[in-house]
Amino acid sequence: MKNLQKKTETNIMKHYMPKKSVKSILYSLFILIILVSCAGFQLTQPLLEEVERPERPAIPEMIMGQGIIPATDMAVFLLNANPELCPDFARDLSAYYVEEAAIEGINHDVAFAQMVLETGHLRFGGLVTSDMNNFAGLGSTGPGNPGLSFPEPRIGVRAQVQHLKAYASDEPLNQLLVNPRYFLVNLGSSPSIRGLAGTWAADPQYAEKIFAVLERLYVFSFGY
Repeated sequence: MKNLQKKTETNIMKHYMPKKSVKSILYSLFILIILVSCAGFQLTQPLLEEVERPERPAIPEMIMGQGIIPATDMAVFLLNANPELCPDFARDLSAYYVEEAAIEGINHDVAFAQMVLETGHLRFGGLVTSDMNNFAGLGSTGPGNPGLSFPEPRIGVRAQVQHLKAYASDEPLNQLLVNPRYFLVNLGSSPSIRGLAGTWAADPQYAEKIFAVLERLYVFSFGY
C-alpha cells in the first residue's frame, strides 16, 4: 500500500509539476529581463548626460605656433566645400600643410585657412591656376603677372610656409629656401595674422577673412 502511494505521488509530480515549473520559470525570466532592461536604462541615462564635450580652443591670433586640426578633418572640409576635388589630392595636400608647417614652427591651421581663402577651396579661377602649385597667390600682382609656379604641390606649400615665417619671425629657415620672394619681406615684421592685411594682400579685410575661414574650420572639426 505504501509503495502504491509513493508511486502515485511520484507520477503526479512527474506529470504536473514540470509543466507548472516551466511556465513559472519562463514567466520569471520574462519579468527579470524587463526589470534589468529598465534598470540598465535608468543607470546609463545619467552617465550619458554627464559626459561633457571637450572645450573648443580659441581661434589662433599668431602665425607661429602648433595647429590642432587633424589633416583628415582638413581634407574632408575641403571636399565638403569642393566635391569636384580629387579625394587623394585633398588628403595629400592637407598632410603637406601639417608636415611643412611643423618644420618651420608655423601654425598649420593658419596656413591651411589662408590657402582656402586664396584658392577658393582649391577652385582657383583667378590669375593663379591649379597647375602652378601656388596656394597663396605668391607673386600674383595683376594681369600679365600671375605669380610664381612650383614643380609640385609640396614645394608650393613649403614656399607659402616660408613666406609666412618671413612675416612672423626673423629666425632662419629650417629647410632650403624655395620661395624667391622670401627676402622681399621685412623679416619678423608681422607675427600676428592681423598684420597680413595690407602687407601680404592689399585687402584691409584680409586678416578678418582668414579668421572667418578658421572659425568655419574649427566649427567643422569640433562640432560647435
